[in-house]
Amino acid sequence: MAKLIFFFFCLSLLLTLHLDRPLAEASNVTDIFILAGQSNMAGRGGVDRGKWNGVVPSQSAPSPSILRLSAGMRWQPAAEPLHVDIDVAKNKTCGVGPGMAFANALLPELMRCNEAASAVVVVGLVPCAVGGTRIRQWRRGKRLYGRMVRRARAAARGGGGGRRRIRGVLWYQGESDTVRREDAEGYKGNLERLVVDLRSDLGIPALPFLLVAVASGEGKFVEQVRKAQLTIDLPNVQCVDAKGLGLKADHLHLTTTSEVQLGQKLARAFLAHFGHRPSLHQLMQ
Repeated sequence: MAKLIFFFFCLSLLLTLHLDRPLAEASNVTDIFILAGQSNMAGRGGVDRGKWNGVVPSQSAPSPSILRLSAGMRWQPAAEPLHVDIDVAKNKTCGVGPGMAFANALLPELMRCNEAASAVVVVGLVPCAVGGTRIRQWRRGKRLYGRMVRRARAAARGGGGGRRRIRGVLWYQGESDTVRREDAEGYKGNLERLVVDLRSDLGIPALPFLLVAVASGEGKFVEQVRKAQLTIDLPNVQCVDAKGLGLKADHLHLTTTSEVQLGQKLARAFLAHFGHRPSLHQLMQ
């Protein structure tokens, strides 16, 4: 038994070393998704008193067909916590978020769509979320925005035989904009500007955005922020409502189960509205 355990440990190590590789060598990544926003996107599922319990639901389990872009700009096997080296500020601990459940729910349909062409599908997740951030901190010219653009560009560069595409942005943010009235009232304009700027800077005018309407907030202006999110009127922007999903005892962060449910809701929304694989020409329209 000890020899068998050692064998599987070595096999796992070899696979990890093989997949943790520079961008230019990760030629199998085909469908890229940017994960951005604040703590409920970064993931706080299973985190209690600053410690993550390490429990990963089956819906969020690792898959050979799902990679993540590390903070060091290398593709590696994706596993919870996805944002472990991204959301690293003091007193923040990452746990389960919606990203892995989203990718796992998406994979079967992406594979089915590519079956006729015998194409290999590998989902590449690009974690960018940072807890406790207001939308003003994601403006063009700000550090978080600049890092998101750099990571997105790096992820899309090279490899894939011309099939690599940024397929969408998953955005879950707004809880920190519920504290001050001026932030809540300005949220819609700031969000629309973010969408327009990011599409422009990535050169993808029709880039799909999956926006999550917050289920909670740090202040009393939650409904104002939710209204801004639910009424955004831009092409290729779909809003997924998190209201009703279970919250932890802090009444702010989603539970592990809720993070999984949100990831699956995001996958269904993407497939319903953007599920066909677009050509480069279509994305540039």
